[in-house]
Amino acid sequence: MPRHDQRPSNPDKVLYPQDSFRKQDVFDHYRSVSGPLIAHARGKPATLRRFPDGIDAEGFFQKEASSHFPEWIARAEVPQRGGGPPVHHVLVDDEATLLHLADQAALEIHTALSTVDDLERPVLAVLDIDPPEEVEIATLRHTVRAVCALFTEDGLDPHVQTTGGKGFHVAAPLDGSRDFEEVRGWIREIADRAARDEPDRLTTEQRKNKRGDRIFLDVNRNAYGQTMIAPYSLRARPGAPAATPIDLDELGRVHPRSYGLTNLARRLARKPDPWSDLR
Repeated sequence: MPRHDQRPSNPDKVLYPQDSFRKQDVFDHYRSVSGPLIAHARGKPATLRRFPDGIDAEGFFQKEASSHFPEWIARAEVPQRGGGPPVHHVLVDDEATLLHLADQAALEIHTALSTVDDLERPVLAVLDIDPPEEVEIATLRHTVRAVCALFTEDGLDPHVQTTGGKGFHVAAPLDGSRDFEEVRGWIREIADRAARDEPDRLTTEQRKNKRGDRIFLDVNRNAYGQTMIAPYSLRARPGAPAATPIDLDELGRVHPRSYGLTNLARRLARKPDPWSDLR
């Protein structure tokens, strides 16, 4: 079994230059959130976003597990749609794996919406609320509440997370009985309904030049091979924000980058994971 007292190589390497956050800081973050992050990521093929030279340098997305990764890191063989060789994704199933990825400067962990038990049938539905930069936070919060109400109306149990970027995710657990096409159609219908209710604020228009200053309701993550940012994953942005599950009654006090490397461990120390019932 892998050891769980790993230490990072080159711990003083700066990965967030504007904030002087080092690899050691990233490593410590992932150790502090490992319990809930792994609970949500377990069994789901992961895609990594790595920044070996820090976020001011060019990073890259990685789906295929590196040949130099230790043998004890679990991998999932995922067939490609349209043919071609399968992709061997890392499974973030234990703390040792998570810390090894942190040591490899995998700042962001993205996970599939289905598990290795049935890659074709998602266990999670996600609507990504993606605003343009100039949208006021009050408008964004109103949209989250409206989407949650529509989820509930359709018999779904909405769960909210900050993305660490511009917006929020509204997610709901599924029983695994529907395939991706069915789920995407379902979530698209909810998004279309929200956009019809508030056409001046919301849109499902795929083309950016057609959206204007409206909030984009993005359902595209509900597809085979697509991913979402894992709960408690850092983002490769100044300030090192993190995707963070929240209770809906917290929404009025938070924005998409409220939590991250500097304060998420303290939050988890005083507040249980709001998505614990979603695992």
